[in-house]
Amino acid sequence: MNLSKPMTAASINAVILALLDRGDSYGYEIIKNVRALSGGAIDWPAGSLYPVLHRMRTDGLVESYWQQPEGERRRRYYSITAKGRKALGEEKAQWMTVHNLLMQLWGPDPAFGL
Repeated sequence: MNLSKPMTAASINAVILALLDRGDSYGYEIIKNVRALSGGAIDWPAGSLYPVLHRMRTDGLVESYWQQPEGERRRRYYSITAKGRKALGEEKAQWMTVHNLLMQLWGPDPAFGL
């Protein structure tokens, strides 16, 4: 199952901020981590991720810097800012509100181990 484009678009900020809250990362690594953590349900094309990261930089939610690991090509790494952590807290609260509402409407599903 792949998530719909509207669902993916709605969650992209929260997902990126949550990943960067775990540690700095570069674009392709973010894509790989999202794919792995979602069991392949979310598979962002690079073309959709980079404009979001650019907007998040402009908004002050993330910062970036260049790094070249030995023997590898230079990469732009992203890190979450204090403003980004605050935004992440707000995103979590909103998503938990939606989650709790849906759990009340749908009830726990044994297929998901709830």
